[in-house]
Amino acid sequence: MSDKSPITLIGKAQLEEELKNLLGVERPSVIKAIEEARAHGDLSENAEYDAAKEKQALVEARINNVQGKLAAAEVVDVSSLESDKIIFGAHVELLDMDTDKKVNYQIVGEDEADVKLGKISIFSPLARSIIGKKKGDFVEFATPAKEREFEILKFEFK
Repeated sequence: MSDKSPITLIGKAQLEEELKNLLGVERPSVIKAIEEARAHGDLSENAEYDAAKEKQALVEARINNVQGKLAAAEVVDVSSLESDKIIFGAHVELLDMDTDKKVNYQIVGEDEADVKLGKISIFSPLARSIIGKKKGDFVEFATPAKEREFEILKFEFK
């Protein structure tokens, strides 16, 4: 099994932008806050210093996390994909068999997922149930509330 995690070009760009902000804005801001807190004297009873050090730890942890994700990213240009089956990056239109409503999702990397924006993680139960399927197939999967069933109406790569 590969240690690489799939991510779209857009997802990679978002992580790179976050890293740029962390390195160029957040880190310098925290360093300045620590310097200002040190100027107030006794560090053992300095709440501003403690808060700034705590924020520094969080910023550094996030920087390491984002750098690790970028290093492990397998970037996929969705617009160049072709497949007769649903794979990572596909935009899928489904028919909810319970409500008779159409829903649209794109299968994306874990860090890109946002159901409100119609992006579901490749590791989500729905994505896992539709990967490898074709137009006209029916899929069932369990949610915490109940069993769900969808018909795959169409899918494309754009």
